[in-house]
Amino acid sequence: MNVAIVGTGYVGLVTGTCLAEMGNNITCVDIDKKKIDLLKDGIIPIYEPGLEDLVKSNFTAGRLHFTTDIQTAINKNEILVIAVGTPPNEDGSADLKHVLAVAEAIGKFMTESKIVVNKSTVPVGTGDKVKDTIASEIKKRGENIKFYVASNPEFLKEGTAVNDFMRPDRIVIGCGDEYVREKLQEMYHPFVLNGHRVIFMDIRSAELTKYAANGLLATKISFMNEVARVAEKVGADISAIRQGIGSDARIGFHFIYPGLGYGGSCFPKDVKSLVQTGQENGMKLEILEAVENVNKTQRQFFIDKIMSHYKNNVKGKRFAIWGLSFKPETDDIREAPAIDVISALIKNGAEVVAFDPIAANNMHAYMTEYFPAIMSSFKIVDDQYEVLSGADALILITEWKPFRSPNFVKIKELLKKPIIFDGRNQYDPEQLHTMGFSYFCIGRKGTKGTP
Repeated sequence: MNVAIVGTGYVGLVTGTCLAEMGNNITCVDIDKKKIDLLKDGIIPIYEPGLEDLVKSNFTAGRLHFTTDIQTAINKNEILVIAVGTPPNEDGSADLKHVLAVAEAIGKFMTESKIVVNKSTVPVGTGDKVKDTIASEIKKRGENIKFYVASNPEFLKEGTAVNDFMRPDRIVIGCGDEYVREKLQEMYHPFVLNGHRVIFMDIRSAELTKYAANGLLATKISFMNEVARVAEKVGADISAIRQGIGSDARIGFHFIYPGLGYGGSCFPKDVKSLVQTGQENGMKLEILEAVENVNKTQRQFFIDKIMSHYKNNVKGKRFAIWGLSFKPETDDIREAPAIDVISALIKNGAEVVAFDPIAANNMHAYMTEYFPAIMSSFKIVDDQYEVLSGADALILITEWKPFRSPNFVKIKELLKKPIIFDGRNQYDPEQLHTMGFSYFCIGRKGTKGTP
């Protein structure tokens, strides 16, 4: 099939590459010429395991193309997928200017019937806006060209996106026309041979399904973090509690790991957008408002744990941080807990030295742009043990695999004092206490750091 993907960010690049891998002829379009040139050279703008090799092989095979020429891409392809960003506005609503700009271009340049598939995360009713925008542009030209609009939200997880696309739990498609249904079912046929479901529904339901899914997952995270705080207060162990409730098939173990809250490009934005959708329709979404609030305070809870150990005086202290991305296996630092922890410590007079196997450059660029005043107290190094030398404590923020079973003897030798603040509950409190560490974690016995 001939498909154009407009937008070569996270969603667009993964979608286009995986469709090409199945033999389709894919054209990825972006207005950023520098990004397109890099993609043609096999350099991808994001870190996603397995993606780079697929981009190179499909580009070499001639199935995957990159261009800035949206007009040609529109006219050479029957299916046009919108996969551009929808960043939040100040009020939390999704900014649709990029989505509607693509719709405008489609209406301006199309010369024959097209299927327009929106894969960007958008609020309910966006399908109607896309349809109206395209129709308006066609009308301006005095033409009468038939087109179709569908919704096909993505459910990719950063770090496992290629596998998620190739082996989806489900594929959700919102459309109201049998012709579109048949075409999109044909496009996704290779991905559902193992019995994965294609679920058809109306466009508005498909749009809301994406927000509802992320809102529920975010709710599980915040709920578990709040229970972890209670456990810590009453002397219970959240790890045992997680086993006790996760064993219930109605609950399961996914997204019930206490930590520093959710981050990234999806959950924070989508929760805000769904809350805003409720407000626009005269509703107060109290659960999601609480989810967002717990997520914010969970980071402060961890910061307070560090500050409390030092009696609220960290001036002159040096902290080593492991992990900067919002979760492992990605270089995405958007809404990452590390940003809050680092800025809070430095603003209280501390020095921070950090290591991350992938996200270091992104974090350095972000901190330089948004926190220039504290950069003299923030340093990133290239080795996970070098970062510990002369530090007063180690703070684990992102549970990358190399951090899960480290050399504790070496850690103890390099730190000024054997102190670990574990924001992801990765280590065994009893083991560390036996080794002479003061160990602080979240909601588990041993959080007071007393051997």
